[in-house]
Amino acid sequence: MNTSPLRIAVGIATAGRRDIVRQAVDFLKCQGRLPDLLIVCPLPSDRIEQDDFSGFPAPVIVTSGPVGLCAQRNAILAEASSADVIVFFDDDFLPDPNYLNTLEEIFVAGRDICASTGVLLADDATGPGLTMEKGLAIVKTNTHVSRGTLENVFGLYGCNMAFRMKYIRENNLHFDENLPLYGWQEDIDFSLQIAPFGRLVKSDKLLGVHLGVKAGRTSGVRLGYSQIANPIYLSRKGTMSWRHARKLMSRNIAANLARSIYPEPWIDRAGRLKGNMIALMDVLKGKASPMKILQLD
Repeated sequence: MNTSPLRIAVGIATAGRRDIVRQAVDFLKCQGRLPDLLIVCPLPSDRIEQDDFSGFPAPVIVTSGPVGLCAQRNAILAEASSADVIVFFDDDFLPDPNYLNTLEEIFVAGRDICASTGVLLADDATGPGLTMEKGLAIVKTNTHVSRGTLENVFGLYGCNMAFRMKYIRENNLHFDENLPLYGWQEDIDFSLQIAPFGRLVKSDKLLGVHLGVKAGRTSGVRLGYSQIANPIYLSRKGTMSWRHARKLMSRNIAANLARSIYPEPWIDRAGRLKGNMIALMDVLKGKASPMKILQLD
């Protein structure tokens, strides 16, 4: 019989990473406090089924939705309707074994908290990506000393973010499917949707490793276009300030321009720069839209 004060669901959206997500779910078995429900949302082409997680020691739902991170996360929300808290983990995120136990403590103690994220022991999202073996080793040899501090934050990091489901249900909140495919900045957009209802916090006791796996990522041209079109769209929508949008856009254009001559082997800088330029031209024409990446290669 479950005597936990909260019902916690873990949601994992995945695309093109069948082996990675299976290993990540296998590592979730190490949680001292297991999720009450695990929801995995793959693409149909991934051929991931319920039987892939038959050994998981908690109820599992494998669902599906339209292609795209936001659509997949909305499919997860639909399955998590009875949960008190939904925590989204990227398919290449490895949580410390105390993560869910600590998460429950935070949400029980902080009734004014509506969302949370954690501190990364390692994050190779901008690097070549960590192997599963390296990520597991970092988690298992963790020497991080937590002080139990809760820092108020502007937005959450999508690789590990938790939300109080009450506010999602009562206000019919959804991830914005006008941010297609990888859904760049969808975490900030959703954070700002739920922010009016309570505190957004980062806890130095919620720990994990983000591998930054490159398989399954969107193309350089598409991401480059999103780096311009998405901030403009969110600023017009009201979930991102124009100041922050300009900072994001200028930083990415500068990085792509500077590194396009000698790019990192794992980043398509030329493609991203091309996407930036296409988006800027569309801005001048008044035609910039996040959805245009569906027409790009």
